[in-house]
Amino acid sequence: MAKTTKISKVFGKVIVSLFLIILGVLALGALTVAVLFSWLDKTNGKMVSSGQERTYLYHVPLTYDPAKPAPLVISIHGFAEWPAHQMQISGWNDLADKFGFIVVYPSGTRFPRRWQTRGGSRRDVIFISDLIDELERQYNIDPRRIYANGLSNGGGMSYLLGCTLSDRISAVGGVSGAYAYPLEDCKPTRPVPMIAFHGTSDPIVPYQGEPARDSEVPLPNIPDWMAARAEINSCAASPTQLPAHGEVSGIKYSGCAHGADVIFYTIQGGGHAWPGGEPMPAWIVGYTTQDINATQVMWEFFSQFSIGD
Repeated sequence: MAKTTKISKVFGKVIVSLFLIILGVLALGALTVAVLFSWLDKTNGKMVSSGQERTYLYHVPLTYDPAKPAPLVISIHGFAEWPAHQMQISGWNDLADKFGFIVVYPSGTRFPRRWQTRGGSRRDVIFISDLIDELERQYNIDPRRIYANGLSNGGGMSYLLGCTLSDRISAVGGVSGAYAYPLEDCKPTRPVPMIAFHGTSDPIVPYQGEPARDSEVPLPNIPDWMAARAEINSCAASPTQLPAHGEVSGIKYSGCAHGADVIFYTIQGGGHAWPGGEPMPAWIVGYTTQDINATQVMWEFFSQFSIGD
């Protein structure tokens, strides 16, 4: 009995020691992740919005002329992403240099970074509005040509901005957008054009939708949701087919109020990725097509629209 007790005590000490070692490794891992994220999460602007310090990363092309109003593109990162990574995978800076617009990558809140897209809180919407104000103070921004786009949670945020800041946002775009804000609550003061890209094999935002589980927000069937989104703009019910290219097909809802078209691209076998952009790990997001460049196509779409036309 005494021998058994002694063995039990030794075994207990070993278990405790292993537990402490594991905790130490986890703590070191968390610290390493935090330090690494701090190094990656580079921003060059900050401001206070709703009493909270908010940060952002922006790019001004060398061709910027203060005497000429410049368009502004707001590109919004996804859940657990950050501004510099959104800049990297989307390549918006290259187009900004080519076409002379300013691009800004705002940062979400908390860790991992995220956006409040369900409509319960308006802090992120207010932040984007405040950010536009801040950039307008620093640069000659054309208030008629301000565009928002984003990936995943950021795509959902762009859609929300089209619903709630339609007096400031000229057009919106999304890639693998997680549309959490109810369509019935989307009541813009003017029809906002929209363009979206979704993969049929997206492992995170399923193309066919996903019902609510526990406290999760249900994700809509994407083709059905895009059709309903087009209804908000009073578009014709039957879309026209766009020319297919490799894995990419598209439809266009036209005949919309004030010419606010809605375009929807489908990537066959595509994952939760930015088409034509820098691929992320396939084992996490799936396949990234290069048959279409979402950034370039978005800009071609955006540049057709300005508030007041």
